[in-house]
Amino acid sequence: MPRYFFDLFNRSQRLFITLIKVMLPVMIVVRIADEFGAVALASDLLSPVMGLIGLPPEAGLIWATCALVSMYGAVGAFIGLSAHLDMNAAQLSALCAMMLFAHGLPVEQAIVKRAGASLIATTVLRLGAAVSYAALITWISNTTGWLSEPVDFSWMAGGETVVAATGLAGWIDWSMQTVKSLVVSFAVIVGLLIILDVLDKTGITNRITNGMMPILRVSGLSREVAPVTTIGVLLGLTYGGALIIDEARKKNFPPRTLFLSLSWLSLSHSLIEDTAIMLALGADIWVVLVGRVILTLLIIAALARLTLRWQTAPVPATETGN
Repeated sequence: MPRYFFDLFNRSQRLFITLIKVMLPVMIVVRIADEFGAVALASDLLSPVMGLIGLPPEAGLIWATCALVSMYGAVGAFIGLSAHLDMNAAQLSALCAMMLFAHGLPVEQAIVKRAGASLIATTVLRLGAAVSYAALITWISNTTGWLSEPVDFSWMAGGETVVAATGLAGWIDWSMQTVKSLVVSFAVIVGLLIILDVLDKTGITNRITNGMMPILRVSGLSREVAPVTTIGVLLGLTYGGALIIDEARKKNFPPRTLFLSLSWLSLSHSLIEDTAIMLALGADIWVVLVGRVILTLLIIAALARLTLRWQTAPVPATETGN
């Protein structure tokens, strides 16, 4: 038993260091860019796009914050703009779906690249899916009247708005939150490795994989990558990506397997926590969960067919993430 905990700590430490090397530099760059108005600039650039897909200009600031910073930053933007928002249920749900498809891109896509998939391809995939899906939802609503009822944001405006600190105070707050996030991340990694070990020893991993086989056949994923992909789908790309990095080192997954798995994770991950946040904002579950998962499966199935001729030779562990 002591030997197991020693090995567990070493595995957790290795995964954590891998994530830190990717995440921390990106987080610092994003913070600096935010201080110099990068989010506001992105918001200005996105406003015309929002108009084209049937969303108000304020949606540009919310999505820019979500895409460049984090989901929770976007929720803060939602609260700050709540007194000025005029949206119906379809528009709100479409914006929330965009946030779920594309959020925290600098950090998450750095992890995707480190895990072995193309950063450009998966980023374009996420942005394209977000805009296309939102446009589809608003078009259906405008055509059929579905989810056309106006949304009341007064419950957000009624609360005290928290203004993010800037300058030195902002950096101190950011540093404290970052340290807390990293501590929690390490604890989650330890917990996930224990859970995966238990599932493997009890045979539950095989049952989960067998249960996922119909979906795997449609999506083109290998059953070897199914367990870690499932973790990422349920809990988040950061943890799923870390596990895939570790598995890729040990099993040398083919490039096609890594691309399909990480594309799936890029489009649909953290189905529990992130979806719950969007539902709390008032989004429709058929839009932000059911429709999003169906679209993800369709996209991955299409990618699987398009990549059938992809070279299937394993990638040496030293090349994974290049």
